Amino acid sequence: MKKIWLTALDSSKENAQKFMTQMKPYGLQIDGHLWTDDLWKTAWFSSREDVIDPNNAVWAIMTSDKELQSPTNRYGISLLGMTLQARKGSGFPVVIIQTGGVPLSSDNLPTVLKGADVLLMSNPGLGAKLTAKVHAPVKPVLSEYRLDICGNEHIGQWFETGPQGSFWKGAIFGVCGAEIIFHAVGKKGELPKTSQLNYPVKGMKIQLGEKEYVSWAVQNEIAADLSYYVKVDGFPEAILFGAYPDEAEADLYVINLK
Repeated sequence: MKKIWLTALDSSKENAQKFMTQMKPYGLQIDGHLWTDDLWKTAWFSSREDVIDPNNAVWAIMTSDKELQSPTNRYGISLLGMTLQARKGSGFPVVIIQTGGVPLSSDNLPTVLKGADVLLMSNPGLGAKLTAKVHAPVKPVLSEYRLDICGNEHIGQWFETGPQGSFWKGAIFGVCGAEIIFHAVGKKGELPKTSQLNYPVKGMKIQLGEKEYVSWAVQNEIAADLSYYVKVDGFPEAILFGAYPDEAEADLYVINLK
């Protein structure tokens, strides 16, 4: 049965319980968890398997405006959303259920939440809108790249990227406000135990607007079944990545995480 997975950032359990009671007349099945804001222990990762459950039809995030302004909350939610999109596509429905405060605008949200619908919990039409989303077919959104995240407090956080249905003549990955400490190339979806890197580059600085990205790169060919893995220490404000530039200009992708 299709269901909604609820991530409740709201510090009060009462809002989550009230929401579930409010949705009962619509016959919606809702499961979920209370959010733990602890990036150092990779707390967001503990709910990863629940969020990407094949039975989930909608990911709902319950929050106030204040809680979603927290950089650590935004970062953790971004990583959870990133791995959700890696499994279910960037067109998978995400809904922000706002419990209070100034109405949120998608313009001020991290990249992975840009397509989310923001609905007020007090909206009398909330149940009908969620019911429609649960039963609506997910529209596929084509992407030129793959991007995922894995890790825990023991192995750290690893970003995984690569081409979608094509190949890259090398790869580059940069972070703003954090530090890359290791990189590797290996099979898609599986951290490599060993890796041979072709012409690796470390510490390359790229300026985009007001942000400076410290980037690492390799010139290994990255086919559709391979990935470029980057271990990051800290919690970057934004990342950039893409195929290794073979000219002065390159098409790079930028994801804001906070």
